[in-house]
Amino acid sequence: MAQDSEKAELLRNEREGVYWQPFTANRHLRANMPPRTLVSAEGAYYTTSEGHRLFDTLSGLWCTPLGHAHPRIVEAVRRQAETLDFAPSFQLTHPGAISLAERIADLAPQGMDHVFFANSGSEAVDTALKVALGYHRIKGAGNRFRMIGRERGYHGVGFGGMSVGGIVSNRKMFAAGMMPGVDHLRHTYEPAHMAFTRGQPAWGTHRAEDLVRLVTLHDASTIAAVIVEPVQGSTGVIVPPVGYLQRLREICTANGILLIFDEVITGFGRMGENFGAQRFGVTPDIITFAKAVTNGIVPMGGVIVTDEIYNTFMTGPENAIEFCHGYTYSGHPMAAAVGHVVLDVMREEGLVARVRELEPVLEDAIHTLKDLDTIADIRNIGLTAAIDLKPVDGKPGARGQALFEAALRGGLLLRVTGETVSFGPPFISTAQELRDMVSTLRQLIIQVG
Repeated sequence: MAQDSEKAELLRNEREGVYWQPFTANRHLRANMPPRTLVSAEGAYYTTSEGHRLFDTLSGLWCTPLGHAHPRIVEAVRRQAETLDFAPSFQLTHPGAISLAERIADLAPQGMDHVFFANSGSEAVDTALKVALGYHRIKGAGNRFRMIGRERGYHGVGFGGMSVGGIVSNRKMFAAGMMPGVDHLRHTYEPAHMAFTRGQPAWGTHRAEDLVRLVTLHDASTIAAVIVEPVQGSTGVIVPPVGYLQRLREICTANGILLIFDEVITGFGRMGENFGAQRFGVTPDIITFAKAVTNGIVPMGGVIVTDEIYNTFMTGPENAIEFCHGYTYSGHPMAAAVGHVVLDVMREEGLVARVRELEPVLEDAIHTLKDLDTIADIRNIGLTAAIDLKPVDGKPGARGQALFEAALRGGLLLRVTGETVSFGPPFISTAQELRDMVSTLRQLIIQVG
């Protein structure tokens, strides 16, 4: 009886909007939708308040590659809470943060040996932008203030990340708060030239030359950094053309511009390498990370920088703070403890290599949907994929919404934005689970029409 009362209270609060949900059509949800409350999770599956078991097709929000309720993580949280639940990071530290930074640096590309902790991808991006500005100022090039992002890019929702990001719906309401001096590269996605590509498309390398245009327009002496996702994840798994990232690196190097890779999604194994930088053979000056570093259990993010950048900051009076930036929860003991266990499990269970093994399984399975009339495009790389649905005339987003709702009843938790469905299943998934996911998806797409 008590459970029924509690459930009724939750439903009432949900309907009244006591909890203002992020990135949610709240009024539409309250007025039309059944409750979507997740009450438990284990392995690669969630369970809803209605008792439905859902395969987690996007690892939470790209952040739980080890699945849910991993016993070693549960134990690490308990043990750390009993030992050191919080430690201030200003002028003090703790062993977990030091050793985790060392391990992350060891995984990063050669020469990137310094880690600054934040608490999310948004904070990591804003930190990276500050690092870029501070670096140039210390070098005597304070006139380098411009940031170059990319259309369709997602770099979190801080004012800095929003400014360099290129998703219109995330920007238009907050235009008055945008950073000055930001410009954007053209995105690389042209379905007429690359639809249904497996892996990196051959077309589009020339889009990197758009950076030459912006350098010519603004003059290199005013540009601090270029920030891109190696694979654009939140906008629907946009895969870089062959040679594109290499060309961006060449242009940045030639013009003294820092190159930032936002690896909040691609970091820690999603591309079948520790970082996307290694998958694509391009070393940036700064890498941002978050999400998978703690399997999403305790929020954590950060930046990795080159030795040259770090050493540039380590100047001036020794008692002076070199970088006046940080967060109350930077390097939080709970997050550090979980981060260590995540890296342990990934190493011991060979999960980064497993991504490479599962990549062709997901690729072959997802591309079987090409014959469906309502599919406009399919693309994939690493353990990621996306499909674009053809919109219903006069009803943009309607087919995607219908598919999402049908999937909740059919056993899949999908990530749908507009008419795009993105996939990033847990690394612990079996090959059969990936095939079953696509088989169920086929049935659902046919069902919604």
